[in-house]
Amino acid sequence: MEVKAVIFDLDGTIANTLPLCISAFRAAIEPLIRRSLSDDEIIATFGPSEEGTIMALAPDFYDEGVSAYLRNYQDLHHNCPHPFEGMPGILETLTRKNIPIAMVTGKGKHSADISLRHFSLTKYFSIIETGSPAGPGKVQGIRAVLNKWNNINKNNVIYVGDAPSDITACREAGVPVVAAAWASTAQPEVLRSMKPDELFLTVDDFKAWLNC
Repeated sequence: MEVKAVIFDLDGTIANTLPLCISAFRAAIEPLIRRSLSDDEIIATFGPSEEGTIMALAPDFYDEGVSAYLRNYQDLHHNCPHPFEGMPGILETLTRKNIPIAMVTGKGKHSADISLRHFSLTKYFSIIETGSPAGPGKVQGIRAVLNKWNNINKNNVIYVGDAPSDITACREAGVPVVAAAWASTAQPEVLRSMKPDELFLTVDDFKAWLNC
């Protein structure tokens, strides 16, 4: 297929930020609810933005929890100092080729901004659609991007994401999906079983396919 525009996920696709998210949630929420949280308990709330996770795990401390999460997310970002190797080069090459780049992420706006600034990648994304506390919103986010790119056939737009829910969202939105299986948190066999349009185990393989 001819790729004329690319939409990226962030966590697990641009960078290995999921462990950072879990650490920040634990540091923010456990002192408030006065008990330990397992990784699985935290991950089970993912889908909505971080505000949704705070509402699920610490509803009595919502404002304090959100503030503490963002503070810890920034303070702990040294644990994820760089995007995946090769990803900045892909973004730079796409930009040089005048291929539009957007981001549709389940992250909230504030944490997405923190990570993109930390990685010095904000400049590459002409459109950024972030998550909602109310629940998963990637279908709506993808459709919002497509509406702004109304001069580009959606069959020539790819979404690149690491989660099974990304494949489901792309099918509903009607765009080709590239499964990013290069993060330590990815589940390649689960992704493959869902029959994405493409699946790559390394950033280098994805780069070669894009001719970047």
